[in-house]
Amino acid sequence: MDFHRILVLSVFISLPFYAFATGVGDTEDSSLTGSVRIAGSSTVYPVTVAVAEEFSRIHPRVEVPVQSTGTGGGFRNFFIPGKTDINNASRPISNSEIEEASFNGIEVIEFQVAIDAVTVVVNLINDWVNDITVEQLAHIWRPDNPAKLWSDVDPNWPEKIIELYGPTSASGTFDYFTGEIIGEEGASRNDYQGTEHDNSIVQAVNGSTYAMGYFGMAYYLGNRKIIKALKIEGVAPGIDTAGSGQYIPLSRPIFIYVSKESLKRPEVQEFVRFYIKQTSTELITEIGYVPLNEIEMQANLDRLESVINEL
Repeated sequence: MDFHRILVLSVFISLPFYAFATGVGDTEDSSLTGSVRIAGSSTVYPVTVAVAEEFSRIHPRVEVPVQSTGTGGGFRNFFIPGKTDINNASRPISNSEIEEASFNGIEVIEFQVAIDAVTVVVNLINDWVNDITVEQLAHIWRPDNPAKLWSDVDPNWPEKIIELYGPTSASGTFDYFTGEIIGEEGASRNDYQGTEHDNSIVQAVNGSTYAMGYFGMAYYLGNRKIIKALKIEGVAPGIDTAGSGQYIPLSRPIFIYVSKESLKRPEVQEFVRFYIKQTSTELITEIGYVPLNEIEMQANLDRLESVINEL
């Protein structure tokens, strides 16, 4: 249980705006035991940790360790080999990943948990850009002849090197961003500082006047006093703009993927059931994402119960 608690503590420190209330009124049940092991997306990580914390208050004898490994890294190194029960994902699972999982006897069940807005951030001192176009972002991040200086993008911007920070190629956010901005998943310059720890990107951008980075919206909303988000094509990232679809092209659904085999275990069934019920609550908004509506949540819950009844 110590591993889980450490992970939860790290999220509380970096995202202090959480206000957990979902467990209020629930009665502790110590009869359920076991573990639910989770890895994957750093974007979905704070949602899953928040849900795990609430679940553990009700079911204190169930361990729920959560690792932030990146979507692809979680699938490849943990979920597909059968080492975890659930994979957090900031992009849909690929056909090749489904095939590999199937080869290993793992049937994958998908549940959307929220809507995110990938957020491009710069240093607070940056006063030359507040709004950036997709074309300008592509010029900065493309693999062929990318901009080296801010002035390469716009001659009115400083003649200073752009310091870039972002997720690694194991990340679903990397796949999504490159696909939408560059036009091809995985097409990115490689001379940037890559990490699966989004808080490291926050600190790097906060510490350098000429830095830029990108990650899921929750990490911006939790740190908006120390970094600045850029508008994309005139639209700022936010709960409203992501939910309405105005924040184009960087709003996206985020998911958890559950092993059908793992759902044979009562603790996994109960955890996924509990998780789905939280996806239409204020918990999701407080973390920094757009919650599902009640109809979407209930459809996911019905599908879960249908799968369980087939086992």
